[in-house]
Amino acid sequence: MTVVLVINSGSSSFKYQLLDVETQRALASGLVERIGDASADGVATHKVGDEKHTRELPIPDHTTGFRVMLDAFATYGPSLAEHAPVAVGHRVVQGGARFFAPTLVTPLVEINIDELSLLAPLHNPGALQGIKAARANFPDVPHVAVFDTAFHQSMPAAAYTYAIDKAVAEKHRIRRYGFHGTSHKFVSEEAARFLGKDLGSIRQIVLHLGNGASATAIDGGRSVDTSMGLTPLQGLVMGTRSGDIDPSALLILAQREYWTAADVDSFLNKRSGMLGLAGASDMRDIGDRRAAGDPDATLAFDVYIHRLRGYIGAYLAQLGGADVISFTAGVGENSPLVRAAALETFGFAGVEIDPERNTSSERGIRTISTDASPVTVLVVPTNEELEIARQTLQVAAAL
Repeated sequence: MTVVLVINSGSSSFKYQLLDVETQRALASGLVERIGDASADGVATHKVGDEKHTRELPIPDHTTGFRVMLDAFATYGPSLAEHAPVAVGHRVVQGGARFFAPTLVTPLVEINIDELSLLAPLHNPGALQGIKAARANFPDVPHVAVFDTAFHQSMPAAAYTYAIDKAVAEKHRIRRYGFHGTSHKFVSEEAARFLGKDLGSIRQIVLHLGNGASATAIDGGRSVDTSMGLTPLQGLVMGTRSGDIDPSALLILAQREYWTAADVDSFLNKRSGMLGLAGASDMRDIGDRRAAGDPDATLAFDVYIHRLRGYIGAYLAQLGGADVISFTAGVGENSPLVRAAALETFGFAGVEIDPERNTSSERGIRTISTDASPVTVLVVPTNEELEIARQTLQVAAAL
């Protein structure tokens, strides 16, 4: 019995996948959105194989949304009687310094997730709504919370501590937590497995490059540094997020534009990054415009690569070199241009990209470095849902 239902819940929507962990196969997936929208019906999409089914109907809350999902399984399959989940795994963005591993959901854990909403007000409340609704609809199986931050709890204090007043930092729990941990863990383990190497003996840099982007230095399977910080805003240039910026710039903008804290937050998270630089958040659009000579797209790409190289170089220094560098997520898996540009200057560190391998249309995990390259460079498709299901099953099996 290795079937797990994986839930990724937000405040007005949730995604789901029914996964067979043993075969690594998604039996079905779906999205329920516009939950609680008084101005429009909700939308529920259910996918089984190549079939896609969409319904529009009122969905006032997450509990109703889960019933809509169950109805989709009953109507379109697969049958939950024949493929009954042995556990439900929940993605939770922020686990703070409290959660180091996948955790069985209890009333106390729910309270902790709620308290940690102070650190992730856009994410944890929605995750908690999803957990409560799922427990109401699946009361007889264990529910497991898998935290984006948990993988990074192995970072040393020197990596996660900000140089601000210690008492203030402790009072408000201000420190680097890191995110995308589920993806970084999955990719680093898949890379070691693919290469036939002992995870505990290799130094890795994983580059999760999507609309959100982060880099992580991994030593012996343990995160030792990561680019995202207290929130997912810090670090690399992203689709709509600024990444690193001098904090004084924000003070100046707030004073001169008469911005509130909410205005600053919206500016940095929704109107910055590639969108702010070039008016487009999709790297495919940026690449096409750059090739046509667009100066804004060219600058946006150059800023993106400059920042990315800076983090790769920093992590080479922190690790004392790397054995493996892996690209993953939408941009990392699909943009040969970004991969080649990001590593172009690292020949001194033993990185040699094979142009033909890098531009190959091959899918799946693959090597894009030369056979002679001292550092192996990989493209590793991420699968966060499968990683959540694996961790969930481990917890459930131990009960």
